[in-house]
Amino acid sequence: MVKNKSKNIKVAFPHMGTISIAWAAGLRKVGVEPYIPPYTSKKTLSYGTKNSPEAICLPYKLILGNFIEAIEGGADYVAMITSPGICRLGEYGNNIYNTLKDLGYNANYRELSLYDGIKGLYKFLKDISGKNDPILILRAINITIRKIFVIDDLNTALSYYRAREIRFGDAEKNYKKALKIIDKVTSTKNLKEAYEKALKEIEKTEIDKDREVLYVDITGEIYLVNDEFSNQYIERELGRMGVETRRSLTVGSFLKDAIIPKAFRGPETHLQRAEKMAKPYLLRDIGGDAMECISDVVFAKTKGKDGIIHISPFTCMPEIMSQNIFPTIRNEHDIPLLALIMDEQTGRAGYITRLEAFVDLMRRKKRSNKIKKETSEIK
Repeated sequence: MVKNKSKNIKVAFPHMGTISIAWAAGLRKVGVEPYIPPYTSKKTLSYGTKNSPEAICLPYKLILGNFIEAIEGGADYVAMITSPGICRLGEYGNNIYNTLKDLGYNANYRELSLYDGIKGLYKFLKDISGKNDPILILRAINITIRKIFVIDDLNTALSYYRAREIRFGDAEKNYKKALKIIDKVTSTKNLKEAYEKALKEIEKTEIDKDREVLYVDITGEIYLVNDEFSNQYIERELGRMGVETRRSLTVGSFLKDAIIPKAFRGPETHLQRAEKMAKPYLLRDIGGDAMECISDVVFAKTKGKDGIIHISPFTCMPEIMSQNIFPTIRNEHDIPLLALIMDEQTGRAGYITRLEAFVDLMRRKKRSNKIKKETSEIK
């Protein structure tokens, strides 16, 4: 338990997209000051790469870099999300803790195991705040989870408007204003009203409703799917090319499987769907997000998507296994699929060229299918 119960305790989490808005709300609710380090940058990556094993994956390096920047910025505690299982994520904690110690950083290190569910979140907030007030802590958990779902919905709206915007960048500019509205909310009572106001900000974007839009699902390792810096702003680039994207893996979908009690879940979670749809190709869970990724390809086809993009970190074994199964799925379901492997050496120019070529392929295929359909209808 945290000995110092002062409200001045500063706690930092690593970045993963916009997740800081949600966890900061939970910390503030229990009287702890969130320390939000500078958003991940080349400097962050440099810190992480310099102090990481060479063969470790990109998310590890960025998380370590986030922690170094947080501690140097004045954070008293750094908190790491961890989980059991086959993925190396379960080993990140000890490695990062030892690395920070070897570097001479004295900030306290804490772990939060999400697969412990509500109990794990409760224990973490109780320990970090020094308070054992069940109502207060449950309110903190509630606003954290609800903000995550709200932000997921705003991301969906952003994707719609970004693929159709007349002036490139307008949708994202309005989206950032929307996030500020959600960030200011301190209670769930005001969250619905704030969400509606935030959504109206994004809807101010002037769009071309007649634009030919492609629909693409993005799957892969969850960190890379949700973190703009690590995936080199892939959704922004695709939006510029007239592609509406959907993240198959979101923080919200993860929470439904790991945190939300079964009684409050929908009819089918992402993991439940994955276990069903991946079975013909993968008989057991091999760690990471591999099973979900394989099922996402099949699911994208059933939903009439124009293509799917798989993003994974270099050396991520579960995703390497996924990529070996993809050719079979792609041939059986006839859906364009692009696999991208990311690390600190990934060059932007070649990356954009691959995206442009993939979008051209999907567009030609979509037009060809449309012509075939119209021809068959005439006959």
